[in-house]
Amino acid sequence: MGKNIIIGFLKDHKFSYIIGILFMFLSSYIQTLFPKMLGNTVDILKMSGFQPQAVYVNIVYILLIAAGTFACTYVWRNSVIRNGRSLECFLREKLFDQLQRLSPEFYSQRKTGDLIAYAINDINAVRQTFGPAASLAINGIVICLISVYDMAGTIDWQLTLVSLLPIPLIVFMMLYIGRIVKKRFRKVQKTFAAISDRVNENISGIRVIKAYVQEEKEVARFQKLNDQMVEANMDMVRISAYLAPAIELCFTVSFVFNLIWGGRMVLQGSISLGDFVAFNGYLTIILAPVISIGQVITVFQRGMASLARLNEIFNVEPEVKDGGPLAEFPEQCSITVNSLAFTYPGAEKEALSDISLEIPQGHTLGIIGKTGSGKSTLVSLLLKMYNVGEGKLFIGGKDINDFRLEALRSGFGFVPQDNFLFNASISENIRFFKDSYSGAEVERAARNSCIAQSILELPKGFATVLGERGVNLSGGQKQRVSIARALIKDPEILVLDDALSAVDTVTEAEILLNLRQVRKNKTTLIIASRISAVMAADEIIVLHQGRISERGTHAELLEKGGLYREIYDFQFRGENKPENQAS
Repeated sequence: MGKNIIIGFLKDHKFSYIIGILFMFLSSYIQTLFPKMLGNTVDILKMSGFQPQAVYVNIVYILLIAAGTFACTYVWRNSVIRNGRSLECFLREKLFDQLQRLSPEFYSQRKTGDLIAYAINDINAVRQTFGPAASLAINGIVICLISVYDMAGTIDWQLTLVSLLPIPLIVFMMLYIGRIVKKRFRKVQKTFAAISDRVNENISGIRVIKAYVQEEKEVARFQKLNDQMVEANMDMVRISAYLAPAIELCFTVSFVFNLIWGGRMVLQGSISLGDFVAFNGYLTIILAPVISIGQVITVFQRGMASLARLNEIFNVEPEVKDGGPLAEFPEQCSITVNSLAFTYPGAEKEALSDISLEIPQGHTLGIIGKTGSGKSTLVSLLLKMYNVGEGKLFIGGKDINDFRLEALRSGFGFVPQDNFLFNASISENIRFFKDSYSGAEVERAARNSCIAQSILELPKGFATVLGERGVNLSGGQKQRVSIARALIKDPEILVLDDALSAVDTVTEAEILLNLRQVRKNKTTLIIASRISAVMAADEIIVLHQGRISERGTHAELLEKGGLYREIYDFQFRGENKPENQAS
């Protein structure tokens, strides 16, 4: 897919590339006129009784050559190099789009720092390959071919052959060193990814690091990674640094051959002094492109290594397929779970086994159980974060595999355990950056989630900008902002995945009361570790080791005296047990 993306981009920008390459050829041709004109001027000056007007004419030609080279170079660089920048933006957008499409399973196997390296270093390396490197390579090859043709055709082919004897050695060195650079650049990218991941972890976990006084140890660990990156870069620099001096050394040999052989030809009268000067001019012109081609090969190998890494991402197909025919969420939102079983990829033990449920529209289901009992897994399957077998889950009587993913998930309001807030204003976080919600709707959602008063006490109220991940809010405040984000959507199905764990019991009771009022005739699932959050539910299920061990109302489950009663007694030990609050 990655190569197809590159080909598609080149096709879409073919007109500007064609214009750029044409002017590149023209620029290269004009540059090769300079040595010939310089040699002609030398021959004129050598003549006895020469006409100054002829020299003046040649000077004008030389100035025109410089102006033409400038104009053509400006056009092709403005075209080709700009396309390289456009390619960089294009690839970054495609990569971001691909990351949005991939399933949660992909992220459980990849580190954040590695993905950041793809978006920064790898895309930049590809941009350099298909921008500056490609243009310099084409320009250099054209200049070399035209120069060699003029040297052999208009001056002397034997002198050209002798002077270019070191070229095969140069080509061999460029290819050999280029392959080594490609391997070592992969190591550089890996070390960059490791450093990015370490920085990301330290910034995210800075409070824990400080609380456990681990600053010095973290600095030492980072220094070790930094040293590894320096060493990886130095390994690459050591080998790539050989290339330019080696090319210059080979061309020095070429100039020596030219001085010996060409000087003798001038003395013998086989070629004129002007031809000899022009020949040296051609050699000088060839030197810079060959050195640049050597550097281009280094950049090209790095770019190909990066493109291969990007292809690894672009070629990953989402585990969860999006191909259902239904593009709208049903108005009738009952939920049916039929003998559902699920095992996480790579795991041997089932996370859920033989789950059967019937949740009528407008009902509230409470889900409770010990850690690892499968509560969040059930929600993940409802949202189709993982593939679900045919005939296992139904929304409004329709198999969830028949829905397009966007249609299915648009009908849910989901508040996860990990409440993620963006580095934006509180209002934007509640709106989720959608302009369709009014300020009154934002405030109403905040009131129903019992966070409005706390927000209004902030200096800028709802316009207060939160730090990264909402770092300037407490855990309970972040949970309530996340609940407001779900409530403003007014979804057909609301799922709270342990979303009240960080609030006190008084606030929890107030939020639940608000939910009962605003969620009338709409389906709600409340996953909780505290029984107080689910007592008023129409039905409660108790999950244990991936199975439904008990089900019923709060009062019915207390009478059974099973796991639910055990959790209840433990949580309300020594307190006035609110056994009748469910009513």
